[in-house]
Amino acid sequence: MIITTTPSVEGKRIVEYKGIVFGEVISGVNFIKDFAAGLRNFFGGRSSSYEEELVQARQNAILEMQQRAFQIGANAIVGVDIDYEVLGTDNGMLMVTASGTAVVVE
Repeated sequence: MIITTTPSVEGKRIVEYKGIVFGEVISGVNFIKDFAAGLRNFFGGRSSSYEEELVQARQNAILEMQQRAFQIGANAIVGVDIDYEVLGTDNGMLMVTASGTAVVVE
């Protein structure tokens, strides 16, 4: 399936709009990752544990969006947008939302 942030697919013609599709992932960050990130923050450097969590959450949100598009008969998603939010009383949850327009291209 073609997934793009652009409003069209180069070299293809959109023949049907199926609707807006979403993929949402809410991921908790545990104490060990928080502790390791705190050390990185203090000593400097990148927090690979947080980065890995972010990458995984984004990939899962895109995959979920793709599955929903496939279920309604689309073969592409255009205009994709990915949003990130921090949730929870202690900001311990990461929400990643992927959205786009499911279409049929030929």
